[in-house]
Amino acid sequence: MSGDLSLIAAPGAHLLGRQRERAVLERLLTTVRDGHGAVLVVHGDPGIGKTALLEYTVEAGENFRVLRAVGVEGEMELDYAALQQLCSPILEFSERLPDPQRDALGVAFGLSAGRAPSPFLIGLAALGLLSEAAEQQPLLCVVDDAQWLDGASARALAFVARRLLAERIALVFAARDVGSGLGRFPQLRLEPLGRRDARALLESVLATRLDESVLEQIVAETGGNPLAILELPRGLTPGQLAGGFGLPAALPLSTGIEQSFTRRLARLPRDSRRLLLLAAADPVGDPALLWRAAEQLAIPETAAHAVESEGLVAIDGAVAFRHPLVRSAVYGAAEPNERREAHRALADATDPRLDPDRRAWHRAQAVSTPDEGVAGELERSAARAQARGGFAAAAAFLERAVALTPDPVRRAQRALLAAQTKVRAGALDDALGLLSVMEIGALDELDRARVELLRAQVAFVSTTGAKPPQCCSKPPAASRRSLRRSRPRRISRPCRRR
Repeated sequence: MSGDLSLIAAPGAHLLGRQRERAVLERLLTTVRDGHGAVLVVHGDPGIGKTALLEYTVEAGENFRVLRAVGVEGEMELDYAALQQLCSPILEFSERLPDPQRDALGVAFGLSAGRAPSPFLIGLAALGLLSEAAEQQPLLCVVDDAQWLDGASARALAFVARRLLAERIALVFAARDVGSGLGRFPQLRLEPLGRRDARALLESVLATRLDESVLEQIVAETGGNPLAILELPRGLTPGQLAGGFGLPAALPLSTGIEQSFTRRLARLPRDSRRLLLLAAADPVGDPALLWRAAEQLAIPETAAHAVESEGLVAIDGAVAFRHPLVRSAVYGAAEPNERREAHRALADATDPRLDPDRRAWHRAQAVSTPDEGVAGELERSAARAQARGGFAAAAAFLERAVALTPDPVRRAQRALLAAQTKVRAGALDDALGLLSVMEIGALDELDRARVELLRAQVAFVSTTGAKPPQCCSKPPAASRRSLRRSRPRRISRPCRRR
């Protein structure tokens, strides 16, 4: 998991100041053992201890089979990415599902070809899959960083959560805040630690004794946030601590924590920082992919020793950052050319047959100038995403393709297509942004009419709250056929909404 693992004590130890929260989670597990499904949303500020409580729940559920998923900000536009992550260990139970559900799940997870599946069918399939697995032993499903779930997975998991009745399934979400999708479920808000617990936690990680006034200042200015208490002193020298310490008043807490991580990164050897950047640039968490990419950059295996001993990331069965802000700090501290180098190595290390879309995305991040070959590859990825019903993912691929298209006519056509797909994904502001920078003069009369029609549709949806129009955007596959011609292909009449 990507959260605040620093708060997890040794096995058998307790979490400071979280007795009430632990009791809630223990009751949830008891409910499931008794044959009733249970859902809980743990929420609170970054670094407040959500992941630590999830890990405590995993430890407390000794007789449970544990399934995990972590929302990743870079995968929010990839439909069903988190659901696939959660369900992949139990896919063997899909053979017990009705054929329509099994086929829908296969298409959504990219295991088979077919028409874009119904979200209702995906929800039923996910519920059936979990229920079948729970027949063998109780299931504990933990979903960390739920604020970064892709929309399709979030809807499917909410569908499942609403239907857990007599199933031996516990579904525990951890999120920074409760969005509309999770607001109807039982909630457990994590508050900052009290002064006594905060001070005890701080003293447990200090190598030397500090003046009373300095201790109190750290406790007060970290606001009882456990990760801030643990991380900020580690980034400063004993001399700095002895002279007084405090978060800059103008910076939010998460920024202060991220700066602490950045200071720790600066102490690492160059190869270790490059290895961390590779891990931060790709959220798959596949150690084999990481080491293939590291080999491309001649990074030795010894580079992992420093990053693991520093406690920033674990590289074992999966690559897991100790906190999302570590990933953010690593990626943000790198120079643009270093990021491009990392993405290029990851693209080269990704099998184009098994994962062509991820390879295309890394290639797109590795180039800094227009490249028609990469733009075309992105457009093909958009076509595959849209065939799976992933309009948000298709729009993300197309938007990047626009930036990399050298020919003005093709760039304008792709921008129009990207804007149309943004509307279908419900991203109206992004669609208007694309239309505002589009080179209208590069379009023919018919496509200019499509631009005006799309503006009108966005205005209509924005003012009335109607659903985005689904009939007036050409699919990426059609666009590719038209873009192969010297002039755009005309159709007999534009699509009319009924």
